[in-house]
Amino acid sequence: MRIGEVIGKLTLSQCHPSLIGARWTVTVPLTLDGLNDDAAGRGEAMIVFDELMAHEGANIAISEGAEAAAPFHPDTKPIDAYTAAILDHIDVINPNA
Repeated sequence: MRIGEVIGKLTLSQCHPSLIGARWTVTVPLTLDGLNDDAAGRGEAMIVFDELMAHEGANIAISEGAEAAAPFHPDTKPIDAYTAAILDHIDVINPNA
C-alpha cells in the first residue's frame, strides 16, 4: 500500500461494463520525501478507482495490483489501483532522530 495525493479527476468516454458510473482520481504517489513537501518525493501520476469520494488535495492510501481487485470478489472489477482510505492526518517520524 502507498500514500498518494489526489491532484485531479478523470472522466472515461468508454469503459468496462462493470465500471460504468465509477469515479476516478489522478493521484501522485508520495515517498517519505514527498510527505515532507519535497518535490523530488512525488512520483508519476496514476489513475485510481475511488468509491470514497476523495477530494483534490486529499492524501489517500492506495492499494495496487491483485489486492486492488480483491475487495470486489466475486464481482471482480478490472482495476489496478483503488482508494483504500482517505487519510485525515499523517505524522512523519524521522527514524534517524
